[in-house]
Amino acid sequence: MGGVVVLIAGDFRQTLPVIPKGTMADELKACLKSSYLWRHVVPLKLSTNMRVHLQGDVSAGRFAEQLLAIGNGKIPADPVSGLINISDNFCNIVESVEELKNKVFPNIQTQYKDHKWLCERAILAPKNVNVNAINLQIQQQLPGEAISYKSIDTVKDIDMVVQYPTEFLNSLEPSGMPPHNLRLKIGSSIMLLRNLDAPRLCNGTRLCVKTLMPHVIEATTMTGCAKGEDVFIPKIPLLPSDMPFESTRLQFPVRLAFAMSFNKAQGQSL
Repeated sequence: MGGVVVLIAGDFRQTLPVIPKGTMADELKACLKSSYLWRHVVPLKLSTNMRVHLQGDVSAGRFAEQLLAIGNGKIPADPVSGLINISDNFCNIVESVEELKNKVFPNIQTQYKDHKWLCERAILAPKNVNVNAINLQIQQQLPGEAISYKSIDTVKDIDMVVQYPTEFLNSLEPSGMPPHNLRLKIGSSIMLLRNLDAPRLCNGTRLCVKTLMPHVIEATTMTGCAKGEDVFIPKIPLLPSDMPFESTRLQFPVRLAFAMSFNKAQGQSL
């Protein structure tokens, strides 16, 4: 067997593979470039940014060039802090999270009804704790009352129920999982955390909440091939992958998506 041509698409400027409790050396070792097969790989680079080319936006072209320079390590870094200097026209500098929210989501109290406006913006942060706080703060600006959906958390091994009580399971927020207490409003921007109906409803699809019912959420898709369609999202059993024991969380497979982590933002179009 052999002789099969395999095309692998990716960007080494993006986040390294996530190794639970691993070191930086573990992350580097997990990269494709560390494989013994890498010497047989012929790298091909895309030379034209089609999004910039089709839009004909000169400023977007300059922005894309600056991003490439940063990603390729061509911007000199401070030898002590490791920080780099960026040009004044690269981005807007804000002094607080409150100012950032107002810059990205101005007049959201009325603008949230415009799905095109809503899906083309998001706040990115490195840690989930920051993402969660910003999401709740922005959702509070929407009109109406928030509806609370609490998950049902259980351990698979009955003998471990005493060791891992329900209260403890409720307090956990594993990566890639919805929270135990999911609070949503009509008009909130949400993101799917699991594939429900590929390719229409996939992990990473963003939607806008339309109706909140006790056992199902009606939402309008804002991204992907089903853009503009109204869909129903049920509660499903979710199994966290980074826990030392097996447990199940029965919850809607969604999170607020006004803000998202760097990892979750990869692949999104903003």
